[in-house]
Amino acid sequence: MASVIGHEGWEAVIGLETHVQLGTASKIFTAASTNFGDDPNTHIDPVVLGLPGTLPVLNAKVLEYAVKASLALNLQVAEHSKFDRKQYFYPDLPKNYQISQFDQPIAENGWIEVEVAEKGKDTYLKTIGIERLHMEEDAGKLVHAGSDRLAGSTHSLVDYNRAGVALAEIVSKPDLRTGREAAEYASEIRRIMRYLGVSDGNMQEGSLRCDVNISVRRGPDEPFGVKVEIKNMNSFSAIQKAIDFEIARQIKAYETGEPVVQETRLWDEAKQLTKSMRSKEGASDYRYFPEPDLGPIEVTPSRREAWRAELPELPAAKRHRYAEQLGLSIYDARVLTDERGMAEYFEAAVAAGADAKGVANWVTGDIAAHVNANRLALAELPLKPEQLAEMVQLIDSGVISGKIAKELLPELLEKGGSTKAIVAERGLGMISDPAAITAIVEELLAAHPEEVAAFRGGKNKLQGFFVGQLMKRTGGKADPKLANQILIAKLNG
Repeated sequence: MASVIGHEGWEAVIGLETHVQLGTASKIFTAASTNFGDDPNTHIDPVVLGLPGTLPVLNAKVLEYAVKASLALNLQVAEHSKFDRKQYFYPDLPKNYQISQFDQPIAENGWIEVEVAEKGKDTYLKTIGIERLHMEEDAGKLVHAGSDRLAGSTHSLVDYNRAGVALAEIVSKPDLRTGREAAEYASEIRRIMRYLGVSDGNMQEGSLRCDVNISVRRGPDEPFGVKVEIKNMNSFSAIQKAIDFEIARQIKAYETGEPVVQETRLWDEAKQLTKSMRSKEGASDYRYFPEPDLGPIEVTPSRREAWRAELPELPAAKRHRYAEQLGLSIYDARVLTDERGMAEYFEAAVAAGADAKGVANWVTGDIAAHVNANRLALAELPLKPEQLAEMVQLIDSGVISGKIAKELLPELLEKGGSTKAIVAERGLGMISDPAAITAIVEELLAAHPEEVAAFRGGKNKLQGFFVGQLMKRTGGKADPKLANQILIAKLNG
């Protein structure tokens, strides 16, 4: 049984509803812009506001993105589906209903594989079922303003710029058991959406939002407990922390005889706890009925397969390939595939003839640090993949040392260029001639007779002194492996 950490005998049952904002230039049913960050209420029109006489028209790109996302999540795409009206009344919903999909969604019954690294445990693979993906329009945004010492905010402002933006809602099956699994699942969903290019997945801007449904029970054979929904989580770490808190809260309530009620709770990041928001609505509360202003949706098999052919290699497939075919560690494979741009940069360097492990070390280390510090995309980097491949090949062939490469890297990252040409121009090639290195070592030992005697007397730590002096004399150009072999032989001689 997958028991909850620190709560032996209990099991958490967790499902996620992930809202992915599809990255189309216009909204789902109108030509109004989706550009983020513009002045409030500047991307609205009569259709967004639901004014009398207006009719929605489905954005064809939204359908394409939704189908591609469904295929990437191994969902079965419906040949025929429809839109429905979901009734609820809230200030950020201009029509007092939302156009969504209820009983005939665009896709159902899929799965994804995630890698889970629980603290203190080995990394393991887990398959998470996905119940459905459906299309819908987003609501607007309330901005609570003013202040009152007793009442808090005194009024709210409504921004409808986000109203009508296309969403794909992805509903998982209740297959998750820990906060860590849920965070990894949400992270993989975002990773896949970014690979597809259907969403930027920016949680800070609301492009990807997760609601968690969670209950606890005494073991896997017991019926599900009372389900609680948690909202207001804007990071993967917040998802994990909110779930871990809620698991402990519900278990404590059951063990002390307190009732656990079906409700919606909010995650308070500052206080690191969940708090009650409202009682949870059921499907009947929304009074769904078929959207009368939109006809049925048809996705023919030929159209579906044409879109499937346009899908890129997805993160999980890349991770497996990097580990199995390129011999990379699970960690390196995971880091390299986190963003599509990094994976493409890495693969281009390997395709240019460089060793995969050598390229991986530079890309995940110094190069990643540089692009992150300067907020660059790897595609914008002056050091092109082919130029990195040349540098790695020069190291592997013994032309330059890793130390020299590290010294040249800042210049290459800023300007790009050929490492081979720079090495030739500046005479930086590595000294690999045994006779030349032997002569330098003999001069070095002759200049430090007291240290040589001390080393031979048992002070082995002086080896580092001699290595440093040798590199200083050669400007760091001596072949490290060969120089160490000759140095040790002479010191012991």
